[in-house]
Amino acid sequence: MIRYLLGKIGYAAAVMLGIVVVVFFLFNILPADPARMTLGQRADVQSLQAVRHEFGLDRPVPVQFAFYLNDLSPVGIHGDNQEEQQRYRYVRLFRVYKDHVLVLKWPYLRRSYQTHKDVTTLLMEVIPNTLILATTAMLFAIVIGVLLGVLSAVHQNTWIDKLSVGFSIIGISAPSFFAGIIIAWLFGFVLSRYTGLDMSGSLYSYDPFKGEVLNLRNLVLPMLTLGLRPLAIIVQLTRSAMLETLGQDYIRTARAKGLGRNVIIYKHALRNALNPVITAIANWFASLLAGSFFVEYVFGYNGLGKTTVDALASSDFPVVMGSILFIAFIFVVISILVDVVYRWVDPRVKLQ
Repeated sequence: MIRYLLGKIGYAAAVMLGIVVVVFFLFNILPADPARMTLGQRADVQSLQAVRHEFGLDRPVPVQFAFYLNDLSPVGIHGDNQEEQQRYRYVRLFRVYKDHVLVLKWPYLRRSYQTHKDVTTLLMEVIPNTLILATTAMLFAIVIGVLLGVLSAVHQNTWIDKLSVGFSIIGISAPSFFAGIIIAWLFGFVLSRYTGLDMSGSLYSYDPFKGEVLNLRNLVLPMLTLGLRPLAIIVQLTRSAMLETLGQDYIRTARAKGLGRNVIIYKHALRNALNPVITAIANWFASLLAGSFFVEYVFGYNGLGKTTVDALASSDFPVVMGSILFIAFIFVVISILVDVVYRWVDPRVKLQ
């Protein structure tokens, strides 16, 4: 198991390196001038040169990439001085040469061009909101999706089956941004007097008397919109897997032994039908973090997606690059966890 995990971690590191290469060179071929965006259109030449030197934009692109890798790497070489220590918050390992040391640190995502704040700090302010949105949407999709899938398989070719399949087809066909607009208009405007929901709003709002206030009702509509597509996929996967599993010999044997209907369905059939569902759940949870961009923007929900879209609109590339790398990291980590969960759910799966 340890050998398998080490191999997966090595593969994940190689994937992340490839993503870093693509992201860095993609944003470095864009014609925008970060120094000009930072200081404005009326900045003088000396100020622009100073900002370009501060961000390392006056170096050749290969050198910039080497410094960027050094910033992202958890083990890097940095100057042994107070300024570097404050910027990277590193732990010294040993001295490499002169005033440079090998250090252990968190990946440094640079600073925002617009706010001059650390990108890590900016992202950590909004990532919890997106994680809450993605988690609640995924839980909603899992519970309703698995339940509808099981009911559809058990009651095959009945009105329950047809209704579940029809609902899943609608869910798959509707893009998130379109479904978000319809759901916001219907439940947040037309039926707002009955639902008590607003068309837009973030998880937290600021009250001049109470300070920061938690508004869980603003989570409902984005959660429904974001969970609609994975719910539809889970319904169809669960139904298909359950139909196949219910036709297996060991299910007929369990029936012949006189086991209860619920025991056969939920203990024997459902557990063995969960492998494709687990794959969908894992992949969709990572996709929800990326797919929340338009949903958060439609509902004005302050999360990673809205922050990234706003940063892209203002050409704040460090924030956009940091968001992309974070989402890629989540995809890689979840892919490893899925393989481990496979082995736990189905002992027949062997780790190679």
